[in-house]
Amino acid sequence: MSDIASNTALNAVAMTRIADFARTLTRLHVAARHQMIDDDQIDRAFNAVCLSVWGYTIEDISDDMLAPEDHEFLDTLDEYRARLFAAEHGYDLLGDEGILTDWWGYCWMILAEKRGLLTPENRTAARLAWEDRFRSVPNVIGVIVSR
Repeated sequence: MSDIASNTALNAVAMTRIADFARTLTRLHVAARHQMIDDDQIDRAFNAVCLSVWGYTIEDISDDMLAPEDHEFLDTLDEYRARLFAAEHGYDLLGDEGILTDWWGYCWMILAEKRGLLTPENRTAARLAWEDRFRSVPNVIGVIVSR
């Protein structure tokens, strides 16, 4: 673990600082402490960060594209291990107030990138699966999708 930490310290300049892309999202999380913020607003801001950093969002890949071991890994992450994992792959999860609120989602994206899942084909498959789930609901008569 100390080798990872020292290598990370040496390569800090080369890391992508996600906080630089997450200013709007961070402000929404701060505002949510004092007023009601619509979850859709937070989702849109999170997706905007992911698009800026990776060119894809969590919605562009489905859970079943990750192996069970990957899900287990993500489920056992804590903030410290998440920071090390992100740093090993060239990302910094720290903002001005400490670790970013959405660190787990960013680790999901980093792992998806590492596994080669961020592809146009997977985006199409994930979107079709999403549409199919909605169409299977009895009271849904249509799905409007912006492409």
